[in-house]
Amino acid sequence: MRTALDAPLQTLDALDRDFIEKVREYGWAYTAVLADAQGPSFCFTTGLWLATGHPELILFSMKRDIARDVFADLFRDAKAGNRLAVGQASNQVFSNLPAYAFPVAKRFYAEYLGRSRWFYDGDDFPCLQIVWPDRDGEFPWQQGFDLEFVDDQPDLTERGWPQEVSG
Repeated sequence: MRTALDAPLQTLDALDRDFIEKVREYGWAYTAVLADAQGPSFCFTTGLWLATGHPELILFSMKRDIARDVFADLFRDAKAGNRLAVGQASNQVFSNLPAYAFPVAKRFYAEYLGRSRWFYDGDDFPCLQIVWPDRDGEFPWQQGFDLEFVDDQPDLTERGWPQEVSG
């Protein structure tokens, strides 16, 4: 698989070189995007797929440091062969609450995963969206989900979050 790691360093600008060096040193890097009028803040990984065979990850409306720590823990888990379960509740993501992971539809890659698309030279990599519950443990697709958080996690799945999921 050809990636930005194969690019001659002299052809890259300082930001790209720094990003590449992080992926080389740690096996992955992350990108944080601030909230704006179009949507909430989000963070996503790059390099996880290459280093471990685990899909890249995206997480919305989470403090940058918390997202980084979640990604670091999941990277270590993936290196140890522990993959994040897809479509079912998991306590692997957060220590104090369950989360779900769902495949991100390719049609959202251009809008949300630009740095990873650059790194992989296209969309030929999988990505999972980590979805967290409200304060009462309800998820966005569940009745009773706190509407205060309704815009904090856009649904990036192909067919929409299920109304009920296993877990």
